[in-house]
Amino acid sequence: MSNTIGRGVALTELSFGAAALGNLFTAVTDDEARAAVDAAWDAGIRAFDTAPHYGLGLSERRLGAALRDRPRAEFAVSTKVGRILEPVADPVGLDDEGFAVPAAFRRVWDFSGDGVRRSIEASLERLGLDRLDSVLIHDPDDHADQAIGEAFPALAKLRDEGVIGAVGVGMNQVRVPLRFVLETDIDLVLLAGRYTLLDRSGTELLDRAAAHGVDIVIGGAFNSGLLVDPKPSSTYDYAAVPPEILAEALRLKDICERNGVPLRAAALQFPLRHPAVRSVLIGARSPQEVRDCVEMARVPIPDALWAEV
Repeated sequence: MSNTIGRGVALTELSFGAAALGNLFTAVTDDEARAAVDAAWDAGIRAFDTAPHYGLGLSERRLGAALRDRPRAEFAVSTKVGRILEPVADPVGLDDEGFAVPAAFRRVWDFSGDGVRRSIEASLERLGLDRLDSVLIHDPDDHADQAIGEAFPALAKLRDEGVIGAVGVGMNQVRVPLRFVLETDIDLVLLAGRYTLLDRSGTELLDRAAAHGVDIVIGGAFNSGLLVDPKPSSTYDYAAVPPEILAEALRLKDICERNGVPLRAAALQFPLRHPAVRSVLIGARSPQEVRDCVEMARVPIPDALWAEV
């Protein structure tokens, strides 16, 4: 299944989220990263999402290398702006923002028009591409006014000139994306963790997006892995899971088991039931995880389960 957003950007129902290629939390080798992308390609996935933030550019470099010999017209790549990577003269230790990579760069927030153009130029070089299909404004939580007033117009100009196909915003909260939906002619919102089987707090945003013709890509469908296998040691929003959240996840797991459906299948398919959602990101770091997600996306789910959850 393919959906078209923006100026002709095709998305598959599942997209490959490449944060793990940047060594998110734990390191993967170049070969492992390449194998994960190859498995996604073999499974029919043709949409790939990355960002300079992911591994201080490592995700972009690895994704570009893995796609380099693929027909360019057959896949869509999105990356993000908002963090400029500046070299560190004497790097010490590892990155302190969750990626197992040397701290060879520092992230500088920049949502200016010039910052957008600099970021895109650097991303194209790391990816080894001559164009980007989509560009997302990344995490402008504390910079919403500048992102709307400067970053978005710069990206919209590039879109209108045909340089990029779609402009979006990528966040894990709903307030600022809703401003983009209401105040700009943005094409898409990548919403992480706020419209899932467990967390429906993004419902209003999705409803308003549908009314305004804005498309949605959902990330974090498993809520930091909690909806893969809920247990006391699980994490939620990248922190220890609160008892009440764990109890709800276990309730959902019980409903799924009674209906003969794996919890992760229901978690992966739930967002696609909303008419605004065009694709769900899978953050796989191995071929096995890719193949499992693809299998879970195809599991038949009875209406009775959806009614109960």
